[in-house]
Amino acid sequence: MNYLSFISILYFMTTITLVDFDHSSDLERWRVVDDGVMGGLSEGTFTVGEEGHGVFSGDVSLENNGGFSSVRHRTGIVDISSATKVILTVKGDGKQYQFRVRDDASSYYSYITVFSTTGEWEDIDIDLSDMYASFRGRTLDIPNFSGKQIEEITFLIGNKKNESFKLLIDKIVLQ
Repeated sequence: MNYLSFISILYFMTTITLVDFDHSSDLERWRVVDDGVMGGLSEGTFTVGEEGHGVFSGDVSLENNGGFSSVRHRTGIVDISSATKVILTVKGDGKQYQFRVRDDASSYYSYITVFSTTGEWEDIDIDLSDMYASFRGRTLDIPNFSGKQIEEITFLIGNKKNESFKLLIDKIVLQ
């Protein structure tokens, strides 16, 4: 193996840890945003549980034109140009969730993917280039996520029904 091949392997094996509750339980950068911002009645919470995982839980209500709960984490500007995918280590409740990223926290839209949970601990692999731009539930006619930087991540539940939810989050890494 020559030097350039070795450097290429190291470049592509780089792991960027965005969140690791085993090593940090800092809740200051996490913020719950529910449909109450538009008059809805959904209520979500975000805590660190006894076992040291992030716990996003609550109730989604369709009353008053509601229907979603989310938790956002401001990461600060993180250079992710060496990454091609994000890996979520989560334990859900069998429901569908959205994972969202913003490359600029002041942007009005997010890049989104939907994932299903099984009720067991699992690693959800998401290709960053598959994340599409969306604003208020509408897909935008702009290119998919470019993968240069991340400034905010979000978990959102909004399955168009009244439901309770619970998503445990252990780790979020980029590779």
